[in-house]
Amino acid sequence: MKLKLSILSLFVALVGIISFIFLVVAIGTDFWYIIDASKLEKFGNYSDPLSSHSGLWRTCRFKSKCFPLTNPFWHGNISFTDSQKQLLTLVTLTGISVYIAYSAAALKEALCLSGKTFLEGIDIKFGWSLALAWISFSAEILTGTTFLMAARVVGLKRRREQTI
Repeated sequence: MKLKLSILSLFVALVGIISFIFLVVAIGTDFWYIIDASKLEKFGNYSDPLSSHSGLWRTCRFKSKCFPLTNPFWHGNISFTDSQKQLLTLVTLTGISVYIAYSAAALKEALCLSGKTFLEGIDIKFGWSLALAWISFSAEILTGTTFLMAARVVGLKRRREQTI
């Protein structure tokens, strides 16, 4: 059975629309990164909840409210030149790199001091929002590739018809 190009185009367009909807849902939800510390909360005496889930725009504590992730450098009245923005970007990148290196060293030291049981009660995982974003990305790549191949087939058919 020969697959018609119009049916394939309709199917791929539908997959593209569904993929875009998945991307919108993934971007709008707060389950990209999940920290589950319920085991520690049961056995410890913690006043604040330790478990949380984060998205692109805010971080939410379980059994509590959400806090927006804000840009501390944004001010409406301040205008920077391009060179100042590039310098601030470089300084920020350097600060993030130092912070990551320090955090890794601090975690290594904490594990050495307290043994391997330090993180046993904490479950850190990626959430369904990130999975939905990856599904959307894969479907967008598939959709784009299929449309490009279909355009190539149509172009070859037109050339063949023009030579006849």
